[in-house]
Amino acid sequence: MADFSGPAAGAEPDAAALIAARPHLSMDPVQGLTLEGVALADIAAELGTPAWVYGAGTIRARFRQLRAALAEVGLGDTQIHYAVKANDHLAILALLAAEGAGADVVSGGELARARHAGIAASHIVYSGVGKSAQDLRLAVSEGVGQINVESREELAMLSAVAEAAGRPVDLVLRVNPDVDAETHAKITTGLAENKFGIAWEEVESVYAYAASLPGLNPLGLAMHIGSQIVSVGPFDAAFARMADMISRLRAAGHTVARLDCGGGIGISYEAGQGISVAEYAGVMARHLGGLDLHLMMEPGRWLVGPAGVLLSAVVLAKKTGNGSFLVLDAAMNDLVRPAMYDAWHGIVPVAAADAGAPGAPVDVVGPVCETGDTFARGRLLPPLGPDALVAILDAGAYGAVMSSTYNARPLAAAALVDGSRWAAITPRQEIAALWARETVPAWLATADESEA
Repeated sequence: MADFSGPAAGAEPDAAALIAARPHLSMDPVQGLTLEGVALADIAAELGTPAWVYGAGTIRARFRQLRAALAEVGLGDTQIHYAVKANDHLAILALLAAEGAGADVVSGGELARARHAGIAASHIVYSGVGKSAQDLRLAVSEGVGQINVESREELAMLSAVAEAAGRPVDLVLRVNPDVDAETHAKITTGLAENKFGIAWEEVESVYAYAASLPGLNPLGLAMHIGSQIVSVGPFDAAFARMADMISRLRAAGHTVARLDCGGGIGISYEAGQGISVAEYAGVMARHLGGLDLHLMMEPGRWLVGPAGVLLSAVVLAKKTGNGSFLVLDAAMNDLVRPAMYDAWHGIVPVAAADAGAPGAPVDVVGPVCETGDTFARGRLLPPLGPDALVAILDAGAYGAVMSSTYNARPLAAAALVDGSRWAAITPRQEIAALWARETVPAWLATADESEA
C-alpha cells in the first residue's frame, strides 16, 4: 500500500523525478510545467484556480497500450468497459468511446451520462451492490448489454422486472473470490467480509437459481477484488479461483460463456510505473486464455488517473511555533483522497525557477475548516509566495468526481488538453448556483415579517 502511505522517509522523489516518470509532463525553462505541451500557467491565467486539467492524448495512449498488451497475449477480443465512477466527465467518456471503449456504470445517473456521451446501451455493463427495482427497470428498458448481479435477492428482483418488460435479460453473477487485494481497506472489495458479490461457497447454488428464473439468461461470472492494486499477485490468485469455478459450473451443465475480470489495476503515485499491463495481461492469458470465454474488463484509474492534475495557487505561507504550512486555494472538497485515504500525491511547483530551488519540509494544506484538509505533511518544497502555482499530480481519477461544495466552496473549473490545444470543459461554478436548488418555505418568510 505504498501508494497510500507514500515513500519511506528520505526517499521522497523530487520534482524532476516525478516529472521524468510522467511522459506527458515536462518542465520548460520559460513556460514552466507543461502537460502535453500546453503551459499549465496559461490555463491557470485564463480559468483561475483551483482547476482540473486532463490530457486527452495521455488517455488515448494508455488505452491503446492496454489494448496492445491484451492483443500481444492473444486476448485482443477482450472488451474494455471504462469504469465511469473514476471520472465521469462527458468529454472523458466521449474520448474513450471514440477509442472503442464501453462503459461500466453503477447508477442510473452514470448510465444516463454514458448514453449522453454516445456509448451504445449494448456496450454498457451495469454493476453495483445496491441496485433498486427502479435501477433494474431502467437498465432493462435501455437494453444494456449486461447486468452484473450481486445477490440471490437481486436475481428475484431482476426476474420480476424482466417478466414485466417481456424481454429476456443477459446477466453474469458477480463472485466474491475471497482474495486479499493487498490494497487500502476502504477499497478492498473481494474479501469474504466485504459487501460485494456472491459468497464463494454459494456461487454454484445461486447460478442454478438464476438459470431457473423466468426472463433471465445467465451467461457467466464477474469479479472485482479491489481498487489500486499494485502487484499482480492478487489477480493471479483471483483468476485461478475463477477458472476453477468456471470448470465446476460447466461440469454441472451450466453455460458459462463470459467472464468480467473487473478493474483495479493500480498506478504509481510516486516515481514508479505501477503494475505492468503486459504482466497483468500475461496472468489473464495464463489462467483464462484457454477457457473459450468472452473476456471483459473494467479499468478506470489506470486509464485516467495519471492524465490529470489539480492546479492550485498558494494563498500564503504560514509559520507557527510548531511548523510551517503552505496554504493552497484547493482543498479537501476538491480532492478528498488525502483526507479520506491518507493518499499520497506528488506536488510540483509550476514555475521552472521554483521547481529547481532547494526544498524544506512544509505541510501543504487547504483553507477548509477541518484539520483533515491536508494534502501532505513534511513535504519538501521550495519557498513559495502568494499566487505561486503548484500542480497536484495523478488527480485524473477519483478527483473531480468526488468533489463537494463543503464550506460553500464552488466546484472547480476543468480543462482538456489535446496536444498543443486546450479547451475549458467545465466552467467554475457560480456562487449563486450553490443555493439555486434551495427554497425557503413561505411560512418562514411570513414569520420573519410578523416579528418585524
